[in-house]
Amino acid sequence: MDTITDVLEVSIERVLRAPRELVFDAWVEPRHLRRWSAPHGFEIPDCGGEARPGGRWFAAMRSPEGETMRLEGRYLEVVRPERLVFTHQWVEAGCAPGPETVVSVSFEAVEGGTLMRFRQSGFATAEYRDGHADGWSQCFERLAGLLAGEA
Repeated sequence: MDTITDVLEVSIERVLRAPRELVFDAWVEPRHLRRWSAPHGFEIPDCGGEARPGGRWFAAMRSPEGETMRLEGRYLEVVRPERLVFTHQWVEAGCAPGPETVVSVSFEAVEGGTLMRFRQSGFATAEYRDGHADGWSQCFERLAGLLAGEA
């Protein structure tokens, strides 16, 4: 279920057919992130970080046209395999970083897999929020496919 609210946040829930530990790892291990953490047609040629409170993360996303966009953040909360909270910010080359948002993801073991609850808040505009909602929905389609093959 995807929800876009008037308070400029995105909430998405998905049941993923994989154990909770694997779903959590897919969010923090570069070998997994490279395979799902971009919308259809995009790729992640570089990503990394240190999944601990205060640790930093980064990623480079390449569009189908070859444009590279960079993003980064810091982990606020890491409770393996239950919960992640981190900041998310686009970094434009030669410019000041874009608005910082906060992402929280929880992982609950359920029959048949893991219930993933995603929330991103702090958007400056509805247009910015809506673009993220679409992008994350595509990412989560890719994540479901990846996990089905890994589980």
